[in-house]
Amino acid sequence: MDETSQKIVDAAMLLVRDKGYVATTTKEIAQVAGVNECTLFRKFKNKKDIVLQGVSQAQWRANVTPEIFENVTWDLQSDLEMFMRAYMDRMTPDFVNLSIGLRAPQLYDETAPLIMKVPQAFLEALIGYLNQMCEKGKLPRMDFDSLAMTFFSATFGYTFLQASFGKELVDVGKDVYIKNSVSMFVEGLK
Repeated sequence: MDETSQKIVDAAMLLVRDKGYVATTTKEIAQVAGVNECTLFRKFKNKKDIVLQGVSQAQWRANVTPEIFENVTWDLQSDLEMFMRAYMDRMTPDFVNLSIGLRAPQLYDETAPLIMKVPQAFLEALIGYLNQMCEKGKLPRMDFDSLAMTFFSATFGYTFLQASFGKELVDVGKDVYIKNSVSMFVEGLK
C-alpha cells in the first residue's frame, strides 16, 4: 500500500474510532488524511472499502492472539491474573472504541469475524488452560466453557466500562481489579 493510501486508511480508522462508521464521511477522511476527496476515490471505491482495508491491517487490531496466553506457571491465581492483564494491556480504550465503531450494520458482516477473533482467542486459550489444569489434577472437572465465559465477561466488562466512562463510574485501578476479580473467581472454584 502506498503512503497516500495508508494516510487515508489511518484517517478513516481514527475517525471511525472517534465518531463511528456512520458519522464518518469521506470528506472528513480526506481532510484528516491531507488529501482531496478525488484522490480518496482514485485509491478506494468507497468508505467501506477504506475501512475494510484498515481492519485487515494488524496495527488496527488489538494483538490478542492465543500466543500471548502461553506463559503459564500452573498456579491458578497468577495464571488467571496473566490472562486478564494480557487482554487488558492490548485491548486499550482506543481499540474498544474502534471495535464499537466497526459494528455498524453497513459493514458488520465483514467486520464481525475479525472482531470476534479477540474474544475467541481469549476463550479458547482459557478453556484449554482450565482443561490442562484439570488433567494435572489441580482443578476438578467442571463446565470450563461457562467458567471461561464468566471470567472473560469480567475482563471485557472492566475494559469496556473503563473505555466508555474512565474513572467516572468507579475509580478502581486495573491492578486492583485484576487481583480482586481473580481472587474471587479462584475462591469460587474451591
